[in-house]
Amino acid sequence: MEYVTLANGVQMPILGYGVYQVTKDECKQCVLDALKAGYRSIDTAQSYFNEEEVGEALKESGIPREEIFLTTKVWIEHYGYEAAKTSVMESMRKLQTEYLDLVLLHQPFGDAYGAWSALEDLYEEGKIRAIGISNFYVDRMVEFASFNRIKPMVTQMETHIFNQQKQLKEYADKYGIQLEAWAPFGEGRKGTFDNETVKVIADAHGKTTAQVMLRWAIQRGVVVIPKSTHYERMVENFNVFDFVLSDEEMNTISELDTKTSSFFSHQDPAMVEWFVKMVEERKKNNRSENEKKNW
Repeated sequence: MEYVTLANGVQMPILGYGVYQVTKDECKQCVLDALKAGYRSIDTAQSYFNEEEVGEALKESGIPREEIFLTTKVWIEHYGYEAAKTSVMESMRKLQTEYLDLVLLHQPFGDAYGAWSALEDLYEEGKIRAIGISNFYVDRMVEFASFNRIKPMVTQMETHIFNQQKQLKEYADKYGIQLEAWAPFGEGRKGTFDNETVKVIADAHGKTTAQVMLRWAIQRGVVVIPKSTHYERMVENFNVFDFVLSDEEMNTISELDTKTSSFFSHQDPAMVEWFVKMVEERKKNNRSENEKKNW
C-alpha cells in the first residue's frame, strides 16, 4: 500500500474502499471482503445509512483499530454547530469507535460554517484525526481554506478520466489540501471501462481498464475509493501497485478530460432545490418516526 501524508502529518492510504450504494444487507460482508483483500481504508457516510454495518464488520474482522483509516461524512440536515457535533458522536457510536480518522462535510449547502466549527473542535479534542470537505467546488474550497481556523485537510470530489479536476487539484496542492476521488470510474458512465484509449494502455501492461484508471489517479497523487460488491473486483482494484504508467501514457489519458460532471452540478439551482427537498423529506420522516416511538 502507498500512503499520502496530510497537512497535519496524518498518513492516509492512497487506495480505499467506498460503501456508497452498498445496501445495509450486503454492507457488512462487503467490508469484510474488502479487508480480506487488503484494504485498510473504509469510506462511509451518514447519508449512506450503513455506518452500523461498517462498524460491525470492523469489529468482527479482528483487525486492530489503529490499522484502519475510517472516514465518514456529516449530512446537510446535521449542519450547524450543535447538530453536527451530536451527529459525529452518533456516527462514532454506530461505527463502534472512540475516534474517526477523517470526517468530511458531505455537501456545500446550509450552515456549513457552523458544522465546520464543530469539526474543528472535535479535531482539537482528539475525536477526529483529520477533517475535510466533499463536493465543494474550487472556489468554495479556497473560501473554506481562507476563512476558517483550520484548513480542510482533504477535499473529496468526483474525479475520473472524463472529469479530471485539474484546476481543483492545482489549488488543492497550493493550499496543502489532499484531493480524494469519489466515483474514480465515473460509475462506468460515458463508457469509461470501454474507452479505446485506456484499453490500449491496459493491454500494454496486461491490466484491466479499471486498474489503469486507478493507477492514473494514484500517480497524480489522488486518493481513490473504488466500490464493488464482488470480491474478485475488489482484489483486481487493489492490485495496482505493481506497474507504472509512462509520462506519455499519463499525458494521453490527460487529454480525455471533458471538464464536465458525469452526474450533476452542485451549481445548478434545480439540483440545489432537489437537495433542499430531500432534507425536508428526511426531517419529516424523522419527526414521524419519533412520534411513533413516543405514542
